[in-house]
Amino acid sequence: MELNQNNYRAGDIVYVIYRNPHTYDVANVQEAAVVNNPEQPGELALFLYETYFPLDSDIAVYASEGEAERAYHDAFGGTDSEGQLW
Repeated sequence: MELNQNNYRAGDIVYVIYRNPHTYDVANVQEAAVVNNPEQPGELALFLYETYFPLDSDIAVYASEGEAERAYHDAFGGTDSEGQLW
C-alpha cells in the first residue's frame, strides 16, 4: 500500500488500527492526529498515545472511524452479536 502524504495536512484527524505493544493479541481502532514531524522537518507524522509515528505505508490510515471499523472487522473478524458496522 503506497501512502501519499499529499492527501493529509497537519491537523487532520485520522483513524488507525493499533496493536497494544504489551498485549499483542489486542488491537483497537484509535483516533490519531496528523502533525508536523518534529524529528524530520518537512514531513508529517501520526501522533498517537503521546508518541510520533511515521506517516508511511507501514500503518494503515483511514479517513473515517467507520472505514477503520470495517477494515478491523475484515482483518480480525467478529460475531453477529456485535451488531452491524457502519
